[in-house]
Amino acid sequence: MNKYSLRVGIDISAQTISVTWGTTPDDDQTPITEFKQSAAGHCHLMQQLRSTGHKPAHCQVVMEATGTYWMRLAYTLQEEGFVVSVVNPVQALRLAQAQLRRAKTDAIDARTLMELGFKLDPRPWAPPPVLYEQLYQRLRQRDALLDMRTQERNRLHALRQWPDAQPSVEARYQAHIAFLTEQIDALLDEIERLLHSEPEWATTTRLLLSIKGIGPITAAWLMVATLNFTTCETAEQLVAFAGLAPYPRQSGTSLKRTRGVGRGGHTRLRTALYMAAIASVQSTPIIRHFYQRLRQRGKPAKVALCACARKLIHIAWAVVTKKQSFQPDYGLQKLLVHCAT
Repeated sequence: MNKYSLRVGIDISAQTISVTWGTTPDDDQTPITEFKQSAAGHCHLMQQLRSTGHKPAHCQVVMEATGTYWMRLAYTLQEEGFVVSVVNPVQALRLAQAQLRRAKTDAIDARTLMELGFKLDPRPWAPPPVLYEQLYQRLRQRDALLDMRTQERNRLHALRQWPDAQPSVEARYQAHIAFLTEQIDALLDEIERLLHSEPEWATTTRLLLSIKGIGPITAAWLMVATLNFTTCETAEQLVAFAGLAPYPRQSGTSLKRTRGVGRGGHTRLRTALYMAAIASVQSTPIIRHFYQRLRQRGKPAKVALCACARKLIHIAWAVVTKKQSFQPDYGLQKLLVHCAT
């Protein structure tokens, strides 16, 4: 028996939210209703949902994870007892394409999300812990400041190519770069303090930092992306989540190959692991020998580094789940014997 008696589809924008609901996938009796994207609008929406006679715990509200506009409504509905499911926008897009829908409006999107609830029964969403938000916002801001500093350094370099570069203009660039560097360093300090602020996250941080090549930022992205290694059940799931798992592509006899990585998954986590792999090749013997073996087999450098990033995920998973610090020489002798044979 279906545990939800009512499915609700919500399409969210900056100013308004478009809502529809039904008891069956083909239920089109409820017209599309618009509410303001505000506390008063959210309250009005919940009143309308309660007036249907369905208990909040039996109402599944489906919305897309687009931008940040969905967050406040999701928190509000979840606090009031409604079951909230936040889906990937690609899922709704593919459902609309499968039904040959070409038109796209807020009303159509809301109804598609309602139908998606019936067809896919997405998992309930739960708000992440407070520490997640504290870390994630600082990690995002640090990335933004790093991009800004790179842009300013490029502008300063371009300015210095002028035959008559103005000293005052150059000084402003230098001052801005110094300010951005100061803010980046301050954010790193805050991130490191937060990583050690709660016992469980502090333990995971200590274990991850025992792996040479993984620093505080990579450790933070690993923990934020996985909610401290609770969202994936296996290391292979984490590899796929990071977008580092190559998938086979086969169709008849004309197509049989392996698709490269990097076309899905958590982009920022994948980048952090790739950079950690570069450092690990220099500092971790087992990763270095693994990389060298792949290069000797003719693998391009980037392919070998992606494989090293996958290996780092397996190592990180092992040390965290077994609660044992990484031993740099672990498995190295076995690897050397394998290479020799």
